[in-house]
Amino acid sequence: MDVAGKILSLTIRQNARATRMTLRIEPGGRSLKMTIPQGLPEREVNAFLDRHQGWLMTKLARFSGESALEHGGSILIRGIAHRIERTGKLRGLTEAVTIDDEQVLRVSGAEEHLGRRIVDFLKKEARKDLERLVATHARTVGRKVKSLSLKDTRSRWGSCSADGALSFSWRIVMAPPRVIDYLAAHEVAHLREMNHGPDFWDLCEDLCPAMDDAKRWLKRNGTMLHAIDFD
Repeated sequence: MDVAGKILSLTIRQNARATRMTLRIEPGGRSLKMTIPQGLPEREVNAFLDRHQGWLMTKLARFSGESALEHGGSILIRGIAHRIERTGKLRGLTEAVTIDDEQVLRVSGAEEHLGRRIVDFLKKEARKDLERLVATHARTVGRKVKSLSLKDTRSRWGSCSADGALSFSWRIVMAPPRVIDYLAAHEVAHLREMNHGPDFWDLCEDLCPAMDDAKRWLKRNGTMLHAIDFD
């Protein structure tokens, strides 16, 4: 589908229980998903999409310029914007530093490897934060963690298996510390409550008192983090 010159993939699913059409922008802003009642005529689908062109253009505008990384651009690290600076050196560490009161992410290596080096840095920082937070929360709930892995999932920020294996999206390290803490607390809480019932949410809030604020931040900004293209 063409939205103001931007080509997006559109998946349309028929649902016998659906009573109306719904349109959703998938995390990252690169594709659309539409659900329609069973047997709905194609002309009605097309008319619905035409009516929502303006809405799509407004929503997708937030992704403009946010998905490309380059020298002089910026990247969030723990909720703080860091200016990206290529050092020009082929070897060296990627490091976050403060230069004249400005937060800077200095990246070495060839230009074509900029995205990969930033990802490697973010993964390292995410693991450092999450291992520390998970260990603290796990001690509080009296449960053991089998393993902790990092992935780049778009459908969820974290998961907890029945045997205690935790998984997180490394992109969460771009969020403020309270949001990172909430995600760690959320998955650790599942070690005791493998559900989303009242007891689970009470435990989650005990572990992370800023839970409600963190959830609101993630709802407002999570899609933006998914939109950043590191390739």
